[in-house]
Amino acid sequence: MEDNSNRKMGRWRAAANCALCILHCAFYNILLQYVVYFLARLVYLAENFDYLGQGLTFSHLMEMLCGGLVFDTAAILVTNIPYIVLMLLPWHGKENTTYHRAVRGVYLTINGIALAMNLCDSVYFKYTMRRTTGTIFCEFSNEGNLAQVLLTETARHFYLALLFVLIMWCVYKLYRMPKVCSGRLHWLHYDLLMLLSLCLVAPFVVAGIRGGFATAVRPIAISNANQYANRPAEAALVLNTPFSLYRTIDTAVFTVPLYYADSHEMEQVYSPVHLPADTLAMQKKNVVVLIVESFGREYIGSLNASLDGGRYKGYTPSVDSLIGKSVTFSHSYCNGRKSIDGMPSILSSIPMFVEPFFLTPSSMNQVSGIASLLAGEGYQTAFFHGAQRGSMGFQAFARATGFQAYYGREDYEADERFGGGDDFDGMWAIWDEPFLQYYAAKMSEMKQPFMTAVFTASSHHPYAIPDKYKERFPEEGIVIHKCIRYTDMAIGRFFREASRQEWFRNTIFVLTSDHTNLSDHAYYQTDLGGFCSPIVIYEPGNPERRPEMQHKIAQQIDILPTVMGMLHYDKPYFAFGIDLLNTPADDTWAVNYLNGIYQYVKHGYVLQFDGTDTRAVYSLQDSLMHTNLKGHLSEQPQMERELKAIIQQYMERMVNDRLKP
Repeated sequence: MEDNSNRKMGRWRAAANCALCILHCAFYNILLQYVVYFLARLVYLAENFDYLGQGLTFSHLMEMLCGGLVFDTAAILVTNIPYIVLMLLPWHGKENTTYHRAVRGVYLTINGIALAMNLCDSVYFKYTMRRTTGTIFCEFSNEGNLAQVLLTETARHFYLALLFVLIMWCVYKLYRMPKVCSGRLHWLHYDLLMLLSLCLVAPFVVAGIRGGFATAVRPIAISNANQYANRPAEAALVLNTPFSLYRTIDTAVFTVPLYYADSHEMEQVYSPVHLPADTLAMQKKNVVVLIVESFGREYIGSLNASLDGGRYKGYTPSVDSLIGKSVTFSHSYCNGRKSIDGMPSILSSIPMFVEPFFLTPSSMNQVSGIASLLAGEGYQTAFFHGAQRGSMGFQAFARATGFQAYYGREDYEADERFGGGDDFDGMWAIWDEPFLQYYAAKMSEMKQPFMTAVFTASSHHPYAIPDKYKERFPEEGIVIHKCIRYTDMAIGRFFREASRQEWFRNTIFVLTSDHTNLSDHAYYQTDLGGFCSPIVIYEPGNPERRPEMQHKIAQQIDILPTVMGMLHYDKPYFAFGIDLLNTPADDTWAVNYLNGIYQYVKHGYVLQFDGTDTRAVYSLQDSLMHTNLKGHLSEQPQMERELKAIIQQYMERMVNDRLKP
């Protein structure tokens, strides 16, 4: 019996040793690719040092190289999935020299193509100032001389071809081949252990491709490279070409429509370039923007006077009080349905058309925003988000649009004045109440004038609130209502604290939401109602800014130009929206995009346009959008004309990197 037991243990031990050998070789060979990608990045820098070396310091280079590891991990794991599967395949028939040589061939082919992409793209950078993305297949689809171009460029950059051969020869020599398992190996034991190995490795591969394990981490996109770059052009050094290609190849590409053959005519109808509205000297007031997670207009009692027969009180007593001292708008909308749509809309006046701006190749364009415009006037700028750094890509976008500092969960937890990790909600971020107090405290440390923005997090799935508030804010209505009440309380506490600070009366406050969320009223469940977000402008130190509800159409992309108008900003700037306070009500409008349909709101109507034809027109008084007025409205042709100009301007400027005046 003892001999039999020893034999079984010996077979398991042999199978385990074989599995460990294969895992070790696979891990080593994957790590080898990090060296290859690092060398390719150095070549990219050397080839384009005139562009990328401007003001480059060693510490910043290290920052970009470390940031590049995130994108290299994603690219290496995506491209090597066939290799990983072939190595860990739970099939004992693969234990022979021929099979492992074939796997080596797959490995060398996959990674040879990846290396060639990176080296070739180092030449292409100077023409595009970015990594090659999926749009390349459209850009060159009609070219008939590609072979000639490739041969010419290969001859001109022969040293890169030689370098490719040298690196691949080194990879071939350094490749570690697993020993073929033999002896007392029991194939069933082998198959089970290899299956277990594959199952154990899979989650790490998925996490590496996504950019991390954390719940709050979205799959990283090319725009995340801005998190490590001081200039948009530098993001190309952080990225790698295989990542840029596979991450954008299935992304809907902006297509420029030809509604207007005459660009001058289009400019006359609509232009996103704003010129100074007056000759007054700029007022350097502080600007504070509160972007409140999921804080739709539906939840605010004072913005829904007619709801439920006038009996509706809402869930936001603190914000209702704020509105009583502020300028608000009767019809206000967000420009997207996701947090990643709200950030560009609010802070850079870029709406979401077709795909979230964050996730498209155009996110690498030269982009301005409230922060960069005011930083140019001597403002100190900072962005606050209670989640971990890098969450939602906000840090990258903030940095790309001119925010000089970024404060996240890690910074909050390091501040001994507050509750540290105990204030983490366990899922996304620091609870809103303590984080908004931290926000107020940090602003009091900043030099005036300053511009800051905060993105709250608590009014979000899984719709939890701190235990100590569960009796104060019990479950009611729908599950988000208690979270709205909690966040509203946190906003009230923020303004009470802010009002005690010496900078308070020299500040313009703007409050809005990133998007809407759960709804229990039919009006807010319609195509247009799902975009109803509040826009509240509070200027406590200006007695001439009377509190009022203005009967205008407003949208998130109007926030930037409205703030610039309030400050009397005296330079041209770029914004797709308008200055609400200096635009007549009849000329205010809003636009959003929903499942292939553009919705254009103006003149008391909403027009739905599919890019070619008007699908429907509804009166805003028809709150449930029951009666289609298409073809029966005198304003329809003009609305179509204006919307087409907006769409074409957007697409042309996105494709041609013209997001600055």
